[in-house]
Amino acid sequence: MKKPDKNLLLALSLATTALLSHGVAAAQHSACGGVPLSVCPTPFDRALPDPKTMLSWDQQDRVVGFRNDYRNYPADVFRHGAARPLPLARRQLGEVSYQVNGHRYSLADYLQRQNVAGMLVLKNGQIAYKYLAHGNSDSTLWTSRSVGKSVVSTLVGVALKQGKIHSLEDKVTRYEPELEGTAWQDVTLRQLLTHTSGVAWNEDYTQPDSDFAQLTQCEARAGTYDCVRDLVTGLKKAHPAGQHWSYSSGGAWLLGDVLERATGMSLAAYLQQSIWQPYGMASDGVWHAYQPGKHDVGAHGFNATLEDWGRFGEFVLHEGRLPNGEKALPDGWLKLASSWTQAQGSISAAHPQGLYGFQWWNNEVPANAQNVEPAPEASLKGSLWALGIYGQVIMVNPAEQLVIVQWSTWPQAEPSFSAQPLEASLMYSAIAQQLRE
Repeated sequence: MKKPDKNLLLALSLATTALLSHGVAAAQHSACGGVPLSVCPTPFDRALPDPKTMLSWDQQDRVVGFRNDYRNYPADVFRHGAARPLPLARRQLGEVSYQVNGHRYSLADYLQRQNVAGMLVLKNGQIAYKYLAHGNSDSTLWTSRSVGKSVVSTLVGVALKQGKIHSLEDKVTRYEPELEGTAWQDVTLRQLLTHTSGVAWNEDYTQPDSDFAQLTQCEARAGTYDCVRDLVTGLKKAHPAGQHWSYSSGGAWLLGDVLERATGMSLAAYLQQSIWQPYGMASDGVWHAYQPGKHDVGAHGFNATLEDWGRFGEFVLHEGRLPNGEKALPDGWLKLASSWTQAQGSISAAHPQGLYGFQWWNNEVPANAQNVEPAPEASLKGSLWALGIYGQVIMVNPAEQLVIVQWSTWPQAEPSFSAQPLEASLMYSAIAQQLRE
């Protein structure tokens, strides 16, 4: 009997291995709800709320929807590299409390009052406290909402450092010349970053016909990119650029689009290349894509684990210093990003220094807050807050070497600053004091 040809056997073996590998990859892809992640997040909820009604979900819908947002929409995956460790701090967070409206609340009270689904406190890069609720785990990918804006603004800093963006004084039309003749034609990148474009945008989360609600409806149907682009490019001018601050997810979407034009990469791909892998994130993440592989939404849609949210905060805290010693951000970027705009609408009695920077918030205890503890003068100063609706937070404080992450399902998308945001600033100040002593 003639012996089988060795080359034929090798070819058959390779083909069999490839088929088996493909089968494993396909099974993994299916197991993660159609998203090709290296590890499937848990818990995996079978029944998901309708994304079209996101602004009217109840509390349980928000829990399930926010931790499964990575598979609610088309998505781009950004891959992790060699994990940067987050060791346990020798000193763990102890009893801590704050006072507001004549009542004192403990950390346990805070978690309940804020509907906290996850919380992480990093002191000097070490875990001083970690909390996960509602079955969430270390592999859960939670959606950022507008915390993603702060990720995009940081990527703008990276692109500036790399020379892919020439200057923050560049007009939008340098990167998107087709915007000549629209309300955006005289707007600079700095004005997009600070939401001082002067272009009208209604961010009201309670109005079913607001611009933000229309953007949400675009996301729930086919042709999302064209739908959102038509919405944003059709906006009208309300004020001269640079004079008025007005929060705008439409402007943030455009900033992300400009960044993709400047880099020639989707947000997910650029994040993976410039931060996620070089800095040492431990898990894959997912970005909501309007055109998979080409365009991710700049206003929100970033999904990652609790600890990787914390690692991103550490990246910002250290101004983009990578493990190899290189800096991914320009010198002085942190100070620049937190130079709160002085435009009308940003300054108030509560925040006389201004409320908003490069898509980071100033959420320190309001200067005019009364009968609170810690008092305004003793509260945590110099923090940058990435904030997303329903209580998503990354707080970065360089002076205290402190990063705090919070996942929440607040009953309201955007409550008054005298409610949950105030209590967050008080609790974070109390945490800083406790870990400092």
